[in-house]
Amino acid sequence: MNLRPHRKEPPEVNLTPLIDVVFLLLIFFMVSTTFQKESQIKIELPEAQTQSTTESLPKVLDITIDAEGRFFINQREVISSDINTLKRAIAKAIGEQKDIPVVITGDANATWQAIMKAMDAASQLGLVNMTFPATMPPAQN
Repeated sequence: MNLRPHRKEPPEVNLTPLIDVVFLLLIFFMVSTTFQKESQIKIELPEAQTQSTTESLPKVLDITIDAEGRFFINQREVISSDINTLKRAIAKAIGEQKDIPVVITGDANATWQAIMKAMDAASQLGLVNMTFPATMPPAQN
């Protein structure tokens, strides 16, 4: 007859299922989250046929052209559409940085002359890294 008390083993907590659930939640939130830059200037972007990826950069010069041909530098309206005024506004926005990326966002109804004027003003100031965002058309099944 054994009268010694039984030593109970401490309960083990298996963390593997918990870690699996956390990783599944992480993947779910990464896939379901949308990162969209909201602008206060109402423009209609042209549509592109191919999809491109956009990386977020620490500092970007944003030139926006609306349907009426008005220019906005980093969400601030430029007084005149004259190229010299546009160059002064860009120079004020970039300061001493010459390697800053430029994002030229033109409304779908903006004239090519206005977009070319923005490109010309930026290139005259030594800015060469320019991109043009577009939206993707809805998928058709």
